[in-house]
Amino acid sequence: MDISQRLSEYLLPFFSLSSPTSAPTNSDSFPNSQHYKTDPKDLCLVITIIAVYAVLRDALRLGVFEPFARWKLTRDLLFERKQHAGKSNGNARVSSNGNGHSNPVVVFTKAERRKVHRSVLRFAEQGWSVVYYTLQWGFGLYIYKNLPTKVLDPVDAWIGYPHIALAAPVKIYYLSQLAFYLHQMLILNAEARRKDHVQMMTHHVITVFLMWASYYYNLTRIGCLIMLLMDLCDIFLPLAKMLRYLNLPQIYPDFTFGTFMVTWFVTRHVLFPIAIQSTIFDMARLLPFDWDPERGHYHTRGSHAMFCICLLALEVIQMIWFAMIVRVAWRVATGKGATDVRSDEEGFESSFFLSCVLLTAIL
Repeated sequence: MDISQRLSEYLLPFFSLSSPTSAPTNSDSFPNSQHYKTDPKDLCLVITIIAVYAVLRDALRLGVFEPFARWKLTRDLLFERKQHAGKSNGNARVSSNGNGHSNPVVVFTKAERRKVHRSVLRFAEQGWSVVYYTLQWGFGLYIYKNLPTKVLDPVDAWIGYPHIALAAPVKIYYLSQLAFYLHQMLILNAEARRKDHVQMMTHHVITVFLMWASYYYNLTRIGCLIMLLMDLCDIFLPLAKMLRYLNLPQIYPDFTFGTFMVTWFVTRHVLFPIAIQSTIFDMARLLPFDWDPERGHYHTRGSHAMFCICLLALEVIQMIWFAMIVRVAWRVATGKGATDVRSDEEGFESSFFLSCVLLTAIL
């Protein structure tokens, strides 16, 4: 084998799915898709996806979101100046264009420039989240529709365990989700530290661990269902922030935040407990307690208890966070607008945020 062939073999896992295998007999999902096993080389593709995310994030931030926000906010300031053109406020001066005509040259104050710059950066940061979660939730919905698992009755998540042969879309979905949170960890350490750095880093570490565990334990069906539920409200949260940073009428961010609140309640306090119930009872009833890695069996009483405790702890913390969401809703109802009850700086963040701090203490 020559050098080019060896190099091709080494590089192939970075650009394609590893470990193809035959589709299971009488497959109940993605019958026409290529199937794959889990493989340590999957990490190579994760690295490539992280690089793609980094390029896409900066391209969208610098090429789309920042220019748009800067144009919008600057235009709004100029419009406000025109509205008060008849009043001298010391913030504008007049210059001649050489033809005897005078054109007003607007000079923004330092405070105004700082406010616009901050809003532009925050808007662009949230823009990447909206794009990612919208596309990923749509992809997750496609996965969900092609798997037998149902939100209101997830019992099929356990039937046929272990699900060793993964359809290509399922494997891509899992690896892309894993890459996203690893990418977020890199961003947290590359950018200036904020006051919630430790909590956010804890969140990402625990999330990556849980994704890896369900992937390794061949519990991908329940994992796909839970990721679908968790991603939906994360679309509306950053979108509400973006609308606020653009200084749009308060009704728009408030309505979007209201949508976030409703989707949060439905997905995390109605549908997610159904998944927890299925994990507690259906998983124990349908899966034999058997640790046999050669056959792909990783279900023991200890691992079952671990998953149940993690999910229950997560729901408890989400209930606490929902109480904080209700406080924000009360601010909206009383005319104060949708602002973060934790911080006037950053807005309201995902419930995973503090839940993972508790999970760290429990585990």
